[in-house]
Amino acid sequence: MNSVVLIGRLTRDPEVRYTANTQMAVATFTIAIDRPVRAGGEKQTDFPRITVFGKQAENCEKYLFKGRLVGVQGRLQTGSYQNREGVTVYTTDVVADRVEFLEWGDRPSGGSRPPQQNTSSSFSRRSDDDLPEEMPDSFQAIDEDVPF
Repeated sequence: MNSVVLIGRLTRDPEVRYTANTQMAVATFTIAIDRPVRAGGEKQTDFPRITVFGKQAENCEKYLFKGRLVGVQGRLQTGSYQNREGVTVYTTDVVADRVEFLEWGDRPSGGSRPPQQNTSSSFSRRSDDDLPEEMPDSFQAIDEDVPF
C-alpha cells in the first residue's frame, strides 16, 4: 500500500506549468511539516515536494500561497536524474490525489476569495413547500462554547 496523508504549510507559492501534449496543469509546491519532538531532542522539520495535476493544480495556483495550511492525500513516488556535474540525484515526491485548503482568505496581494456561506437566520422559501419563512426559535444559533 502506498498512501500518504500530510498537513503542513506552504514554503512558497505553487508553480504551475502545462504539459506539452494535453495542456494539463501540473502544480508543484513544498510544505513544511514539523516532526514530533522527543524528550531532550531538537525540533526537526521535513519539506516534501507535492505535485498536483489537472483542475486541482489550477485551484492550488489560484487559492494557495506561501504560509497557507493545507492537507494533502496521495502517494509517494521516487525518481532520479543526473545533475550538471553528472551526479545522480534521487528524489522523493508526493503525488497528490487530493489537496484540502485548511485555511481560507485573501492573497496578500488581493487575489481571489472563495464564496462565503450564508449565515443569516432565515432561509428562502422553496416553491410548493410548507416550510416557514423564518427559522423557528428552537433552531436559532446558540452563542455558547461547545464543551468538545
